[in-house]
Amino acid sequence: MRALILALALALCGVAQAQKAAQKIVLVDRIVAVVGKEVVTMSELAERRDYAERQLRRQGTPLPERTLLERQILERLILDKAQVQLARDNGIRVEEIQLDRALERIAENNRMTLAAFRQALEKDGVPFGKFRDEVRQQIQLQRLREREVDDRIEVSDSEIDLYLEEAKLASGARSEYNLAHILVRLPEQASPETIEQARARADKARAEALAGADFAKLAASYSDGPDALQGGLIGWRAEDRLPEIFAAAVRAMRAGEVSAVLRSPGGFHVLKLVDRRGAEQGAAVEQIRVRHILVRTSELVSEEDARRRLADLRERIVTGGADFAELARLHSQDGSAARGGELGWVLPGDTVPEFERVMVSLKPGEISQPVKSPFGWHLMQVLERRAAGLTLERRRMQARQVLKERKADEAYQEWLRQLRDRVYVEMRLEDR
Repeated sequence: MRALILALALALCGVAQAQKAAQKIVLVDRIVAVVGKEVVTMSELAERRDYAERQLRRQGTPLPERTLLERQILERLILDKAQVQLARDNGIRVEEIQLDRALERIAENNRMTLAAFRQALEKDGVPFGKFRDEVRQQIQLQRLREREVDDRIEVSDSEIDLYLEEAKLASGARSEYNLAHILVRLPEQASPETIEQARARADKARAEALAGADFAKLAASYSDGPDALQGGLIGWRAEDRLPEIFAAAVRAMRAGEVSAVLRSPGGFHVLKLVDRRGAEQGAAVEQIRVRHILVRTSELVSEEDARRRLADLRERIVTGGADFAELARLHSQDGSAARGGELGWVLPGDTVPEFERVMVSLKPGEISQPVKSPFGWHLMQVLERRAAGLTLERRRMQARQVLKERKADEAYQEWLRQLRDRVYVEMRLEDR
C-alpha cells in the first residue's frame, strides 16, 4: 500500500499541472458513467487520462488510441467507485488519527516533515485536502480487500507439506521471473459470444506483440489489469509466488518471449517474460536478536512527550549505567516488557520497515535514538547477530505465507470480477 500511496502523490501532481495548462479551455462537465449510487464525470476521466498519457510518455511508451485508453481508465474508475461504495456500506472507516499517521509516514518516506511535504504538494498545485481524501480512500480499499479476500484465504497443512516437499526436490536454485501481463477480464457466467469476443481481443493483443508492437502500449490499450498503465509490469516474482497457470507457462519461455493466450476463471492472459534469474535455495539469512522499549502515543501522550521519555531513558542507560531490561519492564507498553523488552531472533520482514531500517544499522550493544513507527516510539538495542538457516517452524510459516499470497492474488481478481458484475453500471461515454 505504501508504494501505491506514494505513486498517488505523483499522480495528483501531474493532474494539477494539466489543470494549469488547460486554464483557457472551458469544459462543460457531464456524467460518463453511473456506478450504483455514484457517478463518474467527464472531468474525472479527463484528469486520469491526461495523467496516464504523461506517465506513458515518461516511460517512453507509445500512446494507444485515446478512445482505447479512455475505455481502460473508465473501467478502473468504475471499479474504484464500486469498491468505495462497498467499503462505506460495510462501515469501513478511517479514523482521523490513523489517517494523520499514514500521512506522516508518507512524508517521512519522502524525507520531509509533514509541514514541508504539504508545502511541496501545494507548490505543485495539489490541494492538501484532496491528497488527504485520496489517501483515506486507498486505506479504505486496502482494508476492504483484507476483509473480503485476504482474511478468508485458508492454507491447509497438507498444502504446506506438499510445498515443502517440492522445494526439497528442487535442485540448486529456484527461478525468479520479471513479467509483464495483459488481462482481458471475463464477467461471471459470460455468454459464449462474450467469451469469444474476449478471446479475440486477447488473440489480437498477442498477435500484435509477436509482430513486434510495444508490449507496454498493448497493455495500456487492451489490459483490464491494475498494472496496465505501468506497461503491464508485474515485476520480479519467485516461481512459487506465481499462479500455477503463469508458472507453468514461463518455465519454458526465454527472456523477451510472449506466451500463448492463457485461460483462467478470471479471463484471458498474455504474458511477456522480461527477464529471469536464479535465487539460491536454503541460503542462510541474517538474524538479529533485539530488545526494545515502546511508548505509545495517545490523547494524553503526544508524539513529543513519547520521544522525550525515551530520550531520557536512553540517557540513563548510556551515561548513568541503568539496566535496559529493567527499564523495559518498568516503562515499555509492549507485551515484551515482562521479558525485559526481548523480541528474540528477528528475520528480515518480521518487523515494520521503520523499525527494521534502524535495527539493521545498529552494531551489537548499540542503543538507538528514539524511533517512530506505526505502533508508537521505540528505543532499541541489538544484542547479537547471526547467519543461520531457517527452523522447520519458520519454513512452514513462510510456506503458509507464500501459498496464501498466491491464492490471494487470484482470489482478489476473481472478487473484483464478481463485484463488477454485481454493481449497477450505466455507461454514457459514447453519448458525446
